[in-house]
Amino acid sequence: MQQTTIIGVDCATDDKKVGLALAIADDGSCTIQFTGACSSEKVLAHEVASWLTHVDRALVAFDAPLGWPRPMGGALAAHQAGLPLAVSANELFRRATDRFVKAKLGKQSLDVGADRIARTAHSALRLLADLRHATGLPIPLAWEPTHTIPVAAIEVYPAATLVAHGIPDTGYKKKESIVARRSIIDEISKQIKLPDNRAAMELSADALDAVVCVLAGYDFLRGEAYPPEERELALHEGWIWVRPRARVSPPSA
Repeated sequence: MQQTTIIGVDCATDDKKVGLALAIADDGSCTIQFTGACSSEKVLAHEVASWLTHVDRALVAFDAPLGWPRPMGGALAAHQAGLPLAVSANELFRRATDRFVKAKLGKQSLDVGADRIARTAHSALRLLADLRHATGLPIPLAWEPTHTIPVAAIEVYPAATLVAHGIPDTGYKKKESIVARRSIIDEISKQIKLPDNRAAMELSADALDAVVCVLAGYDFLRGEAYPPEERELALHEGWIWVRPRARVSPPSA
C-alpha cells in the first residue's frame, strides 16, 4: 500500500459536533495522529483541507450516507398529493448498500430517505463540496483500494465496522459511558496504533467514531471491504465500505 493519509469524519449537522481523526497508513500499520472534535474557533472544511495540503495520497472516510435510494427520485417526481406510492417503503427509503450490510453483518443503518440522518447526509455532501473548493481538487468517491486519485472519499458505517472486527458496537454513546468507550478503545488498539493520550476518545463518542471511520478506511485500502454487488447502482446510491465479520478462533482444548 502506498502511504496514505486517512481522515475519519463522524458527521453531524453542527460543525462543532463533528468528530475528526487523522492517521497515516502504509502496508504495515495505521497510526492515529489526532482525534477530537472540530474546534468552534475553526471552520470545519478549512481544518480538514489543511490536513490534505502537501500529501501525495489521502482518503476521507465519512460516517454519513453519500447518496439516496434510486427508486425514491422517480417515485417522488411523479407523485401527486393524496395518491399512493408505487414502491414499498423499504425500496423508497432504504438503499441497496443498507440492505447488504444488514444481510452480512446484522446491522441496519438509518434510512436516509426517512430518518433525520438525511440532514446529516446533506451536511456531509456540503462538507465534501467545501473541501473540493478549499483544496482545488475533485475528490471523487473511490471504488478501488488501489486507486491513483490523490484525494478520494468513501462512505463508512462505524457500528458495522465494529461488528466486523468483533468489537461491541452498543452502549458507548452516552456521555457517561466512559468505561464502555475504554473497552472499545482497547480493542481498536489491537488493529491500529492509537495516541498515548486517549482522553478525547474516552470523553467523546464522536471522536471515537471518527477513529472507527479511520479503521474502516484502512480496511478499504487493504482490499478487505466488500465491493458493490452492482457498481452502476452504487454509483447512484453510494456504498458503505465494510469488511466481512472476523472469524473467531475456537477455544483451545
